[in-house]
Formats: sequence, structure tokens, C-alpha cells
Amino acid sequence: MEAARVGRSLAQAVSQQRRFASAASAALHDAKLSPAARYIANNHRLDVAGIKGTGKAGMIVKGDVLAALSSGAAKAAPSAAPVAAAAAPVAPVAPSSTAPVNSNYTDIPLTTMRKVIAKRLTESKQTVPHSYCLATVEIDAVLKMRKQLAKDFNVNVSVNDAVIKAAALALRDVPEANARFDAARGAVQRSPSIDVSVAVATPTGLITPIVTNADGRGLSDINATVKDLATRARAGKLKPQEFQGGSFSISNLGMFGVSAFSAVINPPQSCILAVGAGVPRVVLDEKTQTLRTVTQLSVQLSADRRVVSEAVAAQFLQAFSAYLASPVALAL
Repeated sequence: MEAARVGRSLAQAVSQQRRFASAASAALHDAKLSPAARYIANNHRLDVAGIKGTGKAGMIVKGDVLAALSSGAAKAAPSAAPVAAAAAPVAPVAPSSTAPVNSNYTDIPLTTMRKVIAKRLTESKQTVPHSYCLATVEIDAVLKMRKQLAKDFNVNVSVNDAVIKAAALALRDVPEANARFDAARGAVQRSPSIDVSVAVATPTGLITPIVTNADGRGLSDINATVKDLATRARAGKLKPQEFQGGSFSISNLGMFGVSAFSAVINPPQSCILAVGAGVPRVVLDEKTQTLRTVTQLSVQLSADRRVVSEAVAAQFLQAFSAYLASPVALAL
């Protein structure tokens, strides 16, 4: 008998709760609200009866709801009546003997560098409006130049060295991409020099040593500088001024076989170029209308849209591609 009484009480309470919820929903449905105002009222569970509409024919618009919220005039919609507590005591649940599914793991403390990286890149994705522009570049001329330099002059340079120099020259041609956004002043600042940060993986995290004045350096100079910086970066012997600053970043995963990827902007810089691996592809030669095999490099520019528009990003990638397609200027 007692169990039946408790069951009836619960059923009556649930029925009453549903009537309250139905009435609140009907009131909101009957009110004249714009879609945006209805969405906000639903999310905040507001009673819109006391909100005066300023829209056409007295419609409650988004601004009316926001104004009511900010002034405190908005009231909560009638809540459902509380369900009566059951008279019968609830039996305690026996603890499960099964261990949690994800209990077998190991915490790895973050190094100071990884904490800084995590903080900066999280801030970058949260506060910097990333815009992406992808291009495919033929690098057969660069590969041919590398072989010729090694054979005729005993000079060893890498594709990455050519990428750095081509990016630096493209920045010189398109200075709008060599800039940063000053949030405090609400202005775009052009960088006075072209200093390219090169991403280097170390045991403690990623670091970006800087090739300063990269547009004025030769390929062999860039090659020696990058090797020196990378070696000292992995040994933790870089000076602060050798990795703090820079006006443009390059992250190259081509040596790991990655064909293409997206990179996160390294604030306060406004651009980072993600470079993939060179991949042989068969293409149609538009001049001769014949098929030929070429080596293509996929690059993707991540840019701060407040600084670099899509048009500027395209101009930079066009200039970058032109230097790699005809790399004579790179060797100067």
C-alpha cells in the first residue's frame, strides 16, 4: 500500500512539472520575438512577458532581450514545481569493483618551455583570426641548382635553405606580409627588417631560432646559420635574442614525409609558412600539351587576417613560387 501511495505521488508531481514546463514554453512561443531574441530567451530561460518590444509591430528583438539582461529587468521564466521527495528510502548503491576504463595512464610533467608553448599557441588560436592560403610550387629548378652547386663549387645547400631565401625575397617584394598587429594601439606595424624564424624540434619542445636579415644572405650563409642555430637550439645554448622576435616563421615537415599541413601563427608575428615534402607528379605542359613529371611542393600560409588579406597572401605566394621556379636570384 505504501509503495502504491508513493508511486501515485511521484506520478502527480511529474505531471504537474510537465504542465509548468508546457505553459512556459507556450508563453515563449506565443510572444512576438525575432529568431535571435528567441534563442537568447531560451538559453537564459527568460520570462519575455515583461520585455517591451522595439521592433516592427512591437516585436521583441535581440537588443531588447540583451538590454533587459544587462539592466536586470529580465526575470526567469516560471520554473517547474519541485518533485515531491519519495517517502521510501533509497538503498545505497554498492561500489563497483571494476576499475575505471582510463585509469591506466602516466602523467608527464610539462617542461617550462612546453608550458610557454601551450600558453602562447592557445592564445594564438583564441585571439588571432587565422586565414589560410594553399599553393603548389614546382621545385625541379631548385633541385637542379643544388646538384650544380655541389658539383661545380662544392657548396651544399638544402631545399629548406632555398625556401627560407625565397620567402625572404617574397617578403621584400610584398612588405604587407612582413608586419604584425599591435592590439594595444589598434594598428598594423611593418617590420623594418626581414628576420625569418625557423621551427626546430628539440627534446624539450619546439623553438624558432631566427635567421636575421635573411633577404640579404646567400644560400651558403643561410645553410651555415641554420645548422649552427639548430645545433645550439637542441643543446639548449641559444641566447634569448636568437629565438625571441622575428618577423615571419617557417615550419618545414617535408623531411618527415608530411605532404601538407596547417601551422599555428606564432604571435606577435602575423604569418607562418607550412612546408610539406616534394612529391613527384605527372602534369600537363600547357605549352606543348604533353605530359611531364615534376616535383611539387605544397605550402600553406597561415596569416593573421587583421594584417594580411587573402589578396596579399596570394601575392606573397605568387612571388615565393616565382623565386623557387627560377632560383637564379636565390644563389646571389
